[in-house]
Amino acid sequence: MISKEKEYFEIINNIYLKVIEEENLGETANYIPELSKIDGEKFGVSLLFTDQLQFGFGDCEEKFSIQSISKVLLLALVYRETGEKIWERVDVEPSGTPFNSLLQLETDKGIPRNPFINSGALVVCDILIGICDNPKAYFLNFIKKVSGNYSIQYSDKIAKSEFSTAYRNTALTNFIKSLGNIHNSPEDVLDLYVYICSIEMSCMELSKTFSFLANKGKNLFDDYQVLNISQTKRINAIMQTCGFYDESGEFAFRVGLPGKSGVGGGIVAIMPKYYIVSVWSPKLNLKGNSYRGMKFLEEFTTATEDSIF
Repeated sequence: MISKEKEYFEIINNIYLKVIEEENLGETANYIPELSKIDGEKFGVSLLFTDQLQFGFGDCEEKFSIQSISKVLLLALVYRETGEKIWERVDVEPSGTPFNSLLQLETDKGIPRNPFINSGALVVCDILIGICDNPKAYFLNFIKKVSGNYSIQYSDKIAKSEFSTAYRNTALTNFIKSLGNIHNSPEDVLDLYVYICSIEMSCMELSKTFSFLANKGKNLFDDYQVLNISQTKRINAIMQTCGFYDESGEFAFRVGLPGKSGVGGGIVAIMPKYYIVSVWSPKLNLKGNSYRGMKFLEEFTTATEDSIF
């Protein structure tokens, strides 16, 4: 380990030990019954450098439901397949509203503000259904290729749990359908959506899977070109402005990296050309983002003085 990377190891270790001793505020995502059962004290961190050195702390090898973090991977797949046409169906603006809000859709004529809020991801699911015969298998195979990990799977248990209480997402899908921006069966779109959100990974796996966004669109481990440089830049930009729902501005202000959160308590953040950092802690703040994860990343980029700005 070279001196700079050793310095990062020590910084993360110190922050990890500090955060784990402090009060862990928030609650697990109780609107998805299976997620409410997860131990809220779990806490894992992984840092992967673009030279492939990786280290982790705490519960970094325990799998968890990545939930909305998978929306980045869904977007990458569909953007790769359709090119710029995707932006005819979904916008790239911060929403300023909660992730499951219906408020803007009628004003915006069924075009979601960005692909990371629920309405946006539902539209991207609809596009995926239209371009392949078996979208669940197609997406899962893409994730396995991007991550280099062929053991990654959907969680039937979590998907069914989320589907059992998916009243708001059902309303969103039907409302977008009524406005003409869902082309397939709302039931098929919602089924694909809950399965995509049910993907399970550990922090270590998550960092590897997102390595292409820190490496000009190329997977770190086998040089697989996931996206071109322009597409990679655009997805990182949307993560920077829209990756944390109506707390995206706060994350940019306090952390200064492109990132994406999920209500399973995971966060992944990118320092282009240098590293990928993943954090998991299931208790969420009022905006639906990991309380400890947000705290850890703010202290981490403050200590390292890292930022894309």
